[in-house]
Parts: sequence; C-alpha cells; structure tokens
Amino acid sequence: MGAALVGYGLDYAVFRVRPATNRNAYGSVIVNHYYAVLQKSGKTQFIFDPPQAQTCVNALFPHAGWLPCWYLSRHPDQRTDI
Repeated sequence: MGAALVGYGLDYAVFRVRPATNRNAYGSVIVNHYYAVLQKSGKTQFIFDPPQAQTCVNALFPHAGWLPCWYLSRHPDQRTDI
C-alpha cells in the first residue's frame, strides 16, 4: 500500500513539473466511441460515432480527470451501454 502511494505521489509530482519545464504533460489519442442499445427483441443495435481525438496525460496514473495515454492507446474502443 505504501509503495503505491509513493509511486502515485512521484508520478503526480512529475506531472506537475512538466509544464514548468516546457514539456507537454498532455497528449491526444484517437478513440472510437459507440453505443450498444438493447432492443425489446433481445438484439443489440450498435451506433458508431466518428473517431475523435481525446485528451490524455503522459503519466502512469490518471491525473486532472484524464486517463493515461498508454492506457487509452491500448483501449481505443469505448462502449456505452444503453
């Protein structure tokens, strides 16, 4: 537990220092978002949105409400169940 807190703290410190040293703390990844709509017949209808760039952080852990770029690049498909 303590190692995880130290790791997150160091990652957050690097995240906060990057803008001060003129390095970009944020990145962008193209994601594919789609909706899965369950119909009365039991079938699922998929509605696809056009691919869009999503902001991410260049860090190991999520910060400032954004996912890490390494995670988002490995999971570019985002599904919303309705």
